[in-house]
Parts: sequence; C-alpha cells; structure tokens
Amino acid sequence: MKTYIPKNDEQNWVVVDAAGVPLGRLATLIASRIRGKHRPDFTPNIIQGDYVVVLNAAQVVLTGNKLDGKVYTRYTGYQGGLKKETAREALKKHPERVIEHAVFGMLPKGRQGRAMHGHLKVYAGGTHPHASQKPQTVEVK
Repeated sequence: MKTYIPKNDEQNWVVVDAAGVPLGRLATLIASRIRGKHRPDFTPNIIQGDYVVVLNAAQVVLTGNKLDGKVYTRYTGYQGGLKKETAREALKKHPERVIEHAVFGMLPKGRQGRAMHGHLKVYAGGTHPHASQKPQTVEVK
C-alpha cells in the first residue's frame, strides 16, 4: 500500500502590507500562510507553507487599550531581572518584534514550530531585500 506524500517544493514568497491592519488579523493570516493551511494538500507534520515578508510593521494597529494595557515581559535570569515593556514602547523601539511575537505564539511549539520561524521576514519600513524571489502581494481583509 502506497502512502501519499505531498510535494514540499512549492514554497512561494508572499508580501503583506501591515499599514493600518489590526495586529491579530495580520498575525492569523501570516501564521496560517507559514503553516500551509491555505493549501488543499495541507499536512500537519510537513512544513510546506509560504515565506512571508511583512512591510510597514511600524504602522500596525492595536485596537482598544492594547497600546498601554498589553505588556511584554522577559526575564534576564538574574534576581530582580524581570523586564516589562508596553506595546507602545515596543512599537517605538522595535516594531518587528511585536509582529514576530504575535505570529510565533500562533505557530506550533516544538521542533517544527522553531523551523517555521525562519519563514517570517518583518521590516519596519516599506522596502525589503527579497525582490529576487518574486513575491506575490496578499491583501488582509
């Protein structure tokens, strides 16, 4: 009995413009594209999603009180080393990390999810160095 193994050679490049788009809607679209759930031959145990390039990360929108109410924390490893940062401060300092944090939380945990992290390229401005891959533009609804 032969089993069907989907081809893994059709990984496209996609460009998404984050200007004026809510963070959650953007992150769900990106995570499903990276995971490959938009494909008819989606298989959960095979990485066959697209490479996603996000532009204008600094212009992403957080609705409600999330700019001041959403807090990102990290721990340095030392006593008293808990660092806190609001979403407003994070968007000002490093807007790429805000989108990466939202998307990586939606990807699978473990070996496969860590392998998918390289499929996301986020840029604060409107230009990217991936023109030679001929990426297609995807609209966020």
